[in-house]
Amino acid sequence: MFNLCTKNERARRGEYETRHGVIQTPVFMNVATQAAIKGALSSDDLENVKCQVALANTYHLHIRPGDEVIKNQGGLHKFMVWDRPILTDSGGFQIFSLAKLRKITEEGVAFNSHVDGRKIFMSPEDSIKIQTNLDTDIAMAFDECVEIPAPRAYVEQSCDRTYRWLVRCKEAIGTQGDLFGINQGTTYEDLRISHMKRIAELDLPGYAIGGLAVGETTQQMYDIIDAVEEHMPSDKPRYLMGVGTPQNIVEAVARGVDFFDCVMPARNGRHGKLYTWSGKGHINILNEQYKEDGEPIDTECDCPVCQKYSRAYLRHLFKAGEMLAMRLAVLHNLYYYNVLMQKIRDSLEAGSFEKLRKELNDFN
Repeated sequence: MFNLCTKNERARRGEYETRHGVIQTPVFMNVATQAAIKGALSSDDLENVKCQVALANTYHLHIRPGDEVIKNQGGLHKFMVWDRPILTDSGGFQIFSLAKLRKITEEGVAFNSHVDGRKIFMSPEDSIKIQTNLDTDIAMAFDECVEIPAPRAYVEQSCDRTYRWLVRCKEAIGTQGDLFGINQGTTYEDLRISHMKRIAELDLPGYAIGGLAVGETTQQMYDIIDAVEEHMPSDKPRYLMGVGTPQNIVEAVARGVDFFDCVMPARNGRHGKLYTWSGKGHINILNEQYKEDGEPIDTECDCPVCQKYSRAYLRHLFKAGEMLAMRLAVLHNLYYYNVLMQKIRDSLEAGSFEKLRKELNDFN
């Protein structure tokens, strides 16, 4: 159940109740694709960096170790030792981005595993069954993520099929979990709007905007959010999938979005790009200027890394190829993102969101 606490123009501050706790929104979900954060972080680490929700992936966990294995271990929470909320992506995006050979029919998608090449078929019902086996808190509907650009005629057909798949997902999940529907339509605003209106009639626990951050411009993304948002139920959470930079997040919050996820903070951390609250909004720790720098990554950050380690030490770890480099960098970046969301929530409560929005856009 979603409780809307306050609004600042279109920006929203809310709470979403799940079986494993209440999610304070706006929220950034830390991406644990294969039940782990890339960068050698544990579930204890996630708690230490203020993570509220872990996001795992249906496709990857179905292939390895297998959702039945996880079910037999007591579900994903017990498997990864995480007692807070989990959202599972449906696997649709990964099928369309990783599977080199795939065949889409009304029934579902046939494809080859990117791990061992074995043939797999996944229907909307299969996706829901897998997510139920994982015992997720929030399940995402099975959909098709269409590349951008794409012919309008194909996008129309895909939107219709995705709607029919959503109806089947709703029937399959029953009362076994919260199902979020996904809006599609690439960059065709009229198709986005018509699709959103149709799926809103299904009265689902939440709704997502999918199929963005896959090739369109940033302005096109904002335009799609603007077009779709007014047709999204105001009493349900809105989730912008796969987005994004700190600027993207604050701008999407300003447009009424509540949930976010992205691999960017962890991926950037593993390559030495570290977020800061000053300057350009980030530093590249690999730069020569940090070789003898005894300061923390960010003097304004109170994360476990900035409390103990210097830029010089972190740069040394990267140059020496030590695994600890990635671990510390990812810890810092995820902490930054989760604190960013806390700052956004606090500003919405205080009525100062526009001030924070300007500050973030000025230095990022």
